[in-house]
Amino acid sequence: MNHAPLAYNMRPRTINEVVGQKHLLEEGGLITRMVTAGVLHPMIFHGPPGTGKTSTAIAIAGTMNLKYKLLNAVEHTKKDLQIAAEEAKLYGQLVLILDEFHRLDKAKQDFLLPHLESGTLIVIGATTANPYHSVNPAIRSRCHIFELHSLEVEDITSMLKLALTDHERGLGDVHTEVDPDALEHIATSCNGDLRASLNALELAVLSTPKDDNGIVKIDVRIAEVCTQKKNFNHDKDGDGHYDVLSAFQKSIRGSDADAALHYLARLIEAGDLVSINRRLLVIAYEDIGLANPQAGARTLSAIEASERLGFPEARIPLANAVIELCLSPKSNSAYKAVDKAFADIRQYGSPKIPDHLRDAHYSGAQAMNRGVGYLYPHDYEHAMVTQQYLPDSIKDHRYLKLSGKSKYEQAFHDAQQNIKSRTKQK
Repeated sequence: MNHAPLAYNMRPRTINEVVGQKHLLEEGGLITRMVTAGVLHPMIFHGPPGTGKTSTAIAIAGTMNLKYKLLNAVEHTKKDLQIAAEEAKLYGQLVLILDEFHRLDKAKQDFLLPHLESGTLIVIGATTANPYHSVNPAIRSRCHIFELHSLEVEDITSMLKLALTDHERGLGDVHTEVDPDALEHIATSCNGDLRASLNALELAVLSTPKDDNGIVKIDVRIAEVCTQKKNFNHDKDGDGHYDVLSAFQKSIRGSDADAALHYLARLIEAGDLVSINRRLLVIAYEDIGLANPQAGARTLSAIEASERLGFPEARIPLANAVIELCLSPKSNSAYKAVDKAFADIRQYGSPKIPDHLRDAHYSGAQAMNRGVGYLYPHDYEHAMVTQQYLPDSIKDHRYLKLSGKSKYEQAFHDAQQNIKSRTKQK
């Protein structure tokens, strides 16, 4: 009997068995081209846990009938790498799959550098970290870098069904009936992590007693226990989802941190990191805006951290961002200003640009009065000079109205007034 974990047993043997990652493995893609041509180059796979980085590397080796060796950049030593290099010479080619690739120390990096170009030891690194931030540039420049995405629920569900029916590698020898809602719960609750979903399914099947007919029956309650997550009623494609997102934004706009954290928790429980991050970035610029200009950059940093960490740790930078946005002063001046500009475009179309602002970098432009009379602001005191910038038909229209509700917006307001006074704009 095979006592290896289900997730290990169900690893794809060839790239045709890999679920998801169509952007990498589709016909004509770079990896498929390399495999078809029989010419592999060093690669780095990065992405969230459970997306199949190591499995895809093993599948590539399997497709090409190459020997592979699986090592961990932290646990294994330089000596282990040397042994792998010797084995590569013995076999003619060896795929060396290195987990935790970003954790390679300098001695291991120095050893690998010449082998990355040898074509005998083919290194495929796997890491959850962004290699552009975490991998030595000398190593990185010698590798193709591929990002693996979290798996879709449909991909995970198909693999769970296969595991239930596969007699050789899966649970096919156990007569199992899984409630559709239970299967969906297992597929969705692990946030795109196939390994975690397979682990949960295996635990559910092997820990549930058979009924009088010798059947293992898995319902939602068992699925909840085995995933350690309650079945949360939140349809990511339904009206309820958008209601929560709406309440989330309005709570932040209304500066109610407690309510915003409540709705954040509901969105996290639904596993919808994409919608959370998109909405937070919109809020930072739509509702906080010029009142706290740095909020946008800090929110983006929190978003990037959440994407790198994945759930459950992603909740921590997200909570920080939500609290800062809630407690920041609010301004929609920029948002309102650009909407006014759009309103003018819809009403007036695209009125003629003043000739002195038009492109004059070509022969004959001056004869057509292009750029003639343009005043270069840097030639004047304070780099300011009075001249018309808006088209004639809307030259007196003004879009930006600053409220001065925070020290930042007050500073912008004062700067705007100063510019108007110096250039005698009305």
